[in-house]
Amino acid sequence: MTLAKLAFGLLITSLAVTNPAAADPSAKVTQRGNQLCISSNGVPDHETGQFPNRGNPHRLQAQSIKVCVPANPQKGARAQQVQTVGIATNGIIIRPGTADYYDARSPRGHSRNRASGWNLEGMGARETLGLDHQNAHVDHRGIYHYHGMPPALDTPGQGTRMGWAADGFEIHHVASARSSWQLKSGTRPSAPGGRYDGTYNEDFEYRPGSGNLDECNGAVVNGQYYYFATDTYPFFPRCLFGTRITRIR
Repeated sequence: MTLAKLAFGLLITSLAVTNPAAADPSAKVTQRGNQLCISSNGVPDHETGQFPNRGNPHRLQAQSIKVCVPANPQKGARAQQVQTVGIATNGIIIRPGTADYYDARSPRGHSRNRASGWNLEGMGARETLGLDHQNAHVDHRGIYHYHGMPPALDTPGQGTRMGWAADGFEIHHVASARSSWQLKSGTRPSAPGGRYDGTYNEDFEYRPGSGNLDECNGAVVNGQYYYFATDTYPFFPRCLFGTRITRIR
C-alpha cells in the first residue's frame, strides 16, 4: 500500500455530514437545478471579536449574501488561483488570502502596493490584521470573513463539512488531513528579510507527498474529491480544481 493510499484511507472514516444550516437559522441552503445556493445576512452564529480594533479599522455590517455554486462539481486537470475560496455552512465568506504586501514606506509596514512581492498571510499576520478568536476579521465593506478554520464550526456532532468551495466541492475539517505546504528554511532574500516564519505567503512552499493533500488542500476520498480546512498553512485551499468556479465578491 502506498503512503498516499494509506493517508487518504485515514480520511475516509472521518468524513461526516449533517444538516448544513442546522446551527444557524439565518443561513439558508437550497438547491435549484444544477446550483446549490447559500444565503445569509453575513452575521455569524457565534460571538466575534471587537471591530474596529487596532489592526482592523472596519465595522461589521449585515449583508445580503447569496452564493450559488455547482451542485454537481466536476474536477479539471488545472488548478486556478482564487482569492475568495467559498462559503461556510453558516453563510460566512471564506477568504484566506489578503491584498496586503510588505511596504517599508507605509506607516503600517504594509499596503496594497505589490512591489515588494511579500504578501501578508492572514493567519501568520493575525495580530497585524486584527483577526479575532474565530480566525476572522472584517473588510472595508463590513463583510466578516474567515482566514482560518473557525473553532465555533468545529463542534462534535455537527459533522465535518464546514462549507463549500466556489467550484462546488465540499470543504471538510478532519484531524487526519495534513497539508503538503511547508515552511521554508533559511532567511528571506530581500526586504523585509528575517527568517521564514509564516508571516508571508512566500514563506511557504509546496512539497508533494509531505502531507496527504494536494496543492489545493484537496484529496479524493471514496472516489469523490474534497477540499480540507487544515490547522496549518494554507488553512483553506488557495486554488480550486473545479471546471466551473463561481466568482465570489
